[in-house]
Amino acid sequence: MIGRVEMATLQDKLLFFTTSPRTPAKMIPEIKLLSERFSGKPWNKLTQEEFIDELAQSDFFEGKGSPSDKAFSARDRINRAPKALGFIDLNPCVALTEAGNSFIYGKRPQEIFLRQLLKFQLPSPYHSENRNIAGTFYIRPYLEILRLVRELEYITFDEFKIFAVQMTDYHKFEAVRDSILRFREEKSQNRGQYKRFVNDIWENAILEIHKDRIAAGKTRTRETNDASLKKFIATQKSNMRDYADACFRYLRYTGLISISHKSRSISVFEDKIVEVDFILSTVSRDPVYIDDVNAYKAYLFSANAPALYTDNEANIVDVLMRIGSFTRRELAGKTIEELKDLRDDIVKRHKNAVIHEQVAEIKSYALYSEIIDTFNEIIADEYYDAPLMFEYNTWRAMTMLDGGNIKGNFNFDDAGQPLSTAAGNMPDIECDYDDFALSVEVTLQSGQRQYESEGEPVARHYGQLKKKSGKEAYCLFIAPTINAATLAHFYGLNHLSIALYGGKSKIIPLELDQFMRLIENSYNYETQPEPKDIRRFLDYAIMLCEKATDENNWRSGIQTCVDMWLAS
Repeated sequence: MIGRVEMATLQDKLLFFTTSPRTPAKMIPEIKLLSERFSGKPWNKLTQEEFIDELAQSDFFEGKGSPSDKAFSARDRINRAPKALGFIDLNPCVALTEAGNSFIYGKRPQEIFLRQLLKFQLPSPYHSENRNIAGTFYIRPYLEILRLVRELEYITFDEFKIFAVQMTDYHKFEAVRDSILRFREEKSQNRGQYKRFVNDIWENAILEIHKDRIAAGKTRTRETNDASLKKFIATQKSNMRDYADACFRYLRYTGLISISHKSRSISVFEDKIVEVDFILSTVSRDPVYIDDVNAYKAYLFSANAPALYTDNEANIVDVLMRIGSFTRRELAGKTIEELKDLRDDIVKRHKNAVIHEQVAEIKSYALYSEIIDTFNEIIADEYYDAPLMFEYNTWRAMTMLDGGNIKGNFNFDDAGQPLSTAAGNMPDIECDYDDFALSVEVTLQSGQRQYESEGEPVARHYGQLKKKSGKEAYCLFIAPTINAATLAHFYGLNHLSIALYGGKSKIIPLELDQFMRLIENSYNYETQPEPKDIRRFLDYAIMLCEKATDENNWRSGIQTCVDMWLAS
């Protein structure tokens, strides 16, 4: 039987989703590191600490794990999604599974990820129920959420966090669906007071879900010693938000799901409806091998199950004839893998064409008003994934300034829309000009947290870009507000010669209002700005830093520099 160390216990009557790592693509290098360095070794406190140490030293990971409990940090990265989705086996020792091998080294990680999501189930030999809630769970969560999105045409973040997480058994599907439909009707009757309306329904749902626990006085959570009902409700809200966010991100990675950041909702891509319908009609809704760990592992670790729409030759041929200019005769005799390669090539070329069209439109200043509006909407918290939209919109703004090769290190989906933020250990945006390079870093964080999380990485990314480009390099650090400690940090780095960062730094902190003023100035300029104009601004800001009496004096100088740039 499975060892206790490998078992997780479901404690609450809420649908559970793996939340770490939050971004699916980040799993790949982490699992690869674990497999290559620790295969055949037991997964214990020693190897867990060693793994975190190696992870912290890697060139793809930002952070160091918990300094007080490295073993916990390791389990948080590996025991959740990588193990739960069948990419890695930890018992009796670390081993990459067949599905894991295809995910890490195969051509189509999204396809493998989708198969594993469809197999994830509650309960399972990996996730058992606490005896107090026995009989609550009987579901494949991602499969049923996909069904919910398809039947309702879309599902919003609020609908998910309140209602979808209550679907612990797929036999509750109709009840949950009908609850969402009633919610939509009631929402239309509560215009102008939506936030209060949602909060009341949300809190009432929490009180109903946990009524037995509340009645028994068991409201203290692992996170705190505070047993008050207010704190309990706040913790449950946080958990429900996290589960909704994690599910949205994981489903998006499959390539089947599109997101509307403005309406905070997900839906099925129109051209993927046939693939989703195939899944919903062929994949069993019943969990399997709940009490048989060996049979469950054999099932979970397979890289070929369940069958997808494009695993069928006739289906993939139909797809290719629809999206490409192929005849049936041209495709005859090709293997499934060759046909999928053709499809992937068409999708990639289409994505690149869409992005190229975006860039051309951006450079013409046709999207000027939209870009400015988007920044204002980000600050007003009108987007589902504000950090991602901040990166994407800043990339658009820098592209509009033109004059260089502007590369956003965030990921695009197949439709050319932003999918996930930049991977760790690289700038958010890299701008390559003829005779200089510029990194652009953005954050929505403020206060001391801004300095703690951004100060060192920004400087390190700047140093890496300076070394990689072999050119004079600068960095723009953009945030809604610049924390005093952050300002002081960059002021100091610009005065000190530090070998790690390639000598004296040239990092310029800008508040978002200042950056938007630069965009406005460029829009009103008689001609399109050139790289020399951008460099003149950067050089002037650094010269002011050198001459400033302190960081606050420099802050004032930057504002003057912003106001005067390209001003007639």
